[in-house]
Amino acid sequence: MVEELPSVFLVGPMGAGKTTIGKLLAKQLGRSFVDSDWYIESQTGADIPWIFAKEGEAGFRERETRAIDELTQKTQVVLATGGGAVMSAENRALLKQRGIVVYLNAPVDVQMARTAKDKSRPLLQQPNPRKVLQDLYSVRDPLYRQVAHIIMPTGHTYPRHMVSQLLDQLRSLSMSDDAASTHKDK
Repeated sequence: MVEELPSVFLVGPMGAGKTTIGKLLAKQLGRSFVDSDWYIESQTGADIPWIFAKEGEAGFRERETRAIDELTQKTQVVLATGGGAVMSAENRALLKQRGIVVYLNAPVDVQMARTAKDKSRPLLQQPNPRKVLQDLYSVRDPLYRQVAHIIMPTGHTYPRHMVSQLLDQLRSLSMSDDAASTHKDK
């Protein structure tokens, strides 16, 4: 039943575990895993910090929307999006319409712990990264919730256990969709 699900798209803040969970989930589902940031880097031949430095956030977001459009058209994939992908209404629509969106909801303390030493995150190269994360969370959390079919808290359990819980929710969603479509056909 889970095999028949559309693609699964992971959204959430930086440090939520989208890449880690995405890789494990893809393996469990027997699907390809794609990280939108890695995809953008492979398409441009430049890393995200360089794109931010040369084109600014607006230039990066344009590239991100093109990538989301391309990647959400793929079938049977697990896609980890960048933390800011939901800022674009176009991205939110593409994600919501083309697959199952899972919001990995990480509290700011979890994000801080996971990103503290990561120099590859341009938005955190500030004097007060906690404030940046808090401000981003305040703005983006409602957008993540708006687009999500499933909301999973992160930072409280091991990744493999989380993937097991997520698979259970995907199965439940699949069964309720099957029941809804069967009911409509009658």
